[in-house]
Amino acid sequence: MERALVTPPPVRSIGMDRTPKGERSAAVLMLLTDAPDPSLTFVTRAETLRRHAGQIALPGGRVDPGDVDRADTALREANEEIGLDRGQVRLLGELPALWVPASRYDVTTVIATWDGGQHLHAVDPAETGAVHDYRISQLASAEVRVTGKHPSGFSGPAFILGEQFIWGLTAHLVDWVLELAGWDRPWDVGREVAIPERYMRD
Repeated sequence: MERALVTPPPVRSIGMDRTPKGERSAAVLMLLTDAPDPSLTFVTRAETLRRHAGQIALPGGRVDPGDVDRADTALREANEEIGLDRGQVRLLGELPALWVPASRYDVTTVIATWDGGQHLHAVDPAETGAVHDYRISQLASAEVRVTGKHPSGFSGPAFILGEQFIWGLTAHLVDWVLELAGWDRPWDVGREVAIPERYMRD
């Protein structure tokens, strides 16, 4: 993964122009364990949040004025959401920011590794409902990969992991990293699944 980030990849097309608009900025943390088959950390957003309640996401949030850079934002948010000690983290690099039309944020993905030794938990139940981790081998498996279909006509990569459904920007970011790191495996893009209603709240 680190080698893939030596030269930052170009902005990825996700069905529309995702070039940053400069309106407001956010950062998310793609946290991988330092292992042959890494685990990737996700959160379930709290059901009480105004936007994207109950959805599976990467830890992260908006850039605050005091943040030094996007990595600082992602690490601060991860500490606030899941109690991650930034001293345990080794930064690998960043993906180019992508514009998210639903929130009008330019979102930068910060990629990092850690030893996985710290217990991560939902620090504030009003913000984070749960913490999950999935092995890269599981995320890359054709058994969990589908194309998610939204009633609006939107479609994109998605992952079905037990009762959890990962779609939208988070699924695109996971798909992108699987590809960049050479972890991706063939899967049936034509296997379409309607996005469960409980994961579609704006």
